[in-house]
Amino acid sequence: MATNGGTGAAGTAKREDDAIYQKDRDGRQRRVARVADVHVDEAGKEILFGEISESDDLLLPEPCAYQKWTIVVRKIAHATAHDKANPQRGRVLKGVTAEIVGRVDQ
Repeated sequence: MATNGGTGAAGTAKREDDAIYQKDRDGRQRRVARVADVHVDEAGKEILFGEISESDDLLLPEPCAYQKWTIVVRKIAHATAHDKANPQRGRVLKGVTAEIVGRVDQ
């Protein structure tokens, strides 16, 4: 059975390195997207994602977590609602710039 990437009561569940997480209504972190072709500029406080897929549940105006950072998506070069050849990929965002706004509490 696949996990949704949520954390347990103690917040100890391991996160996937190629995923973005957001809190659900109950305050639990859950995986909301997959990422590829990532370039982190920690000094410049931004992360560039070549592609974000499986992102139907990603709420773009809300902060989210990627690895050790809290980020907010600021720019998207191209968005596709659904890839007809690969419908399991859901909404696909390309050329995404996210601002690093903090660090994830571990």
